[in-house]
Amino acid sequence: MIPPAESLLKYDNPVLVSKKTDRKSPKARPLKVLPQQPPLSGPVPPPPKPRSPAADANRQQTEEILNSLLPPREWAEEGQLWVQQVSSTPCTRTDVVQLQGQLDGLLQQRQARETGICPVRRELYSQCFDELIRQVTINCAERGMLLLRVRNEIRMTVAAYQTLYESSMAFGVRKALQAEQGKADMETRISDLEMEKQDLERQVNEQKAKCEAVEKREMERRQTEERKHSEEIQFLKRTNQQLKAQLEGTIAPKK
Repeated sequence: MIPPAESLLKYDNPVLVSKKTDRKSPKARPLKVLPQQPPLSGPVPPPPKPRSPAADANRQQTEEILNSLLPPREWAEEGQLWVQQVSSTPCTRTDVVQLQGQLDGLLQQRQARETGICPVRRELYSQCFDELIRQVTINCAERGMLLLRVRNEIRMTVAAYQTLYESSMAFGVRKALQAEQGKADMETRISDLEMEKQDLERQVNEQKAKCEAVEKREMERRQTEERKHSEEIQFLKRTNQQLKAQLEGTIAPKK
């Protein structure tokens, strides 16, 4: 038999559940539970003391409550089904101290992180809490059921936080992809705008050159017109003086 992984939750000895079917009859035979046989070597334990029917009823009721709160674990090996139920043996102060030592030892052995998110630490503390529920349930079933509600609420809260974390991670990745896509589009737009800016600057330079050429041409034309105008004025002044001199010479009396 291959035993399951070590757990802080205390279990009874595993029992073998064998299921055999009759080939001639379609109906299956009932399950047979075979307890694990003790080794032949060593002293033979004394027979158990007879218990009262009330004690047996209380023990059976406690086992039923424990099985409903902490279901037994099962595993298959070579076509055989093994079942291991939670122990219904009451605990002592020594058991609690031993549980604390086992918890500390497993935390160091499995190298659980002391801070932050650590699945190993969470698993070990969950097993320890289940063991505390088992110990409390044996003494007071109502208190154990209340602790079970607390455990389930903690698990629901952790699951909600995990779902929220996963959704936030997906949202962050989606936003990052959108940002990357928007970044590429923005870079393309920036490149287009820079090219448009260069084209506009080229057009502005061409228009400035045209404007300077027009101003220069108009200034030269204005200077030419002013020079012509001044020459024409000078010519008219000389002509006027000559005509005035001729007129004065004509009007003046002859001696």
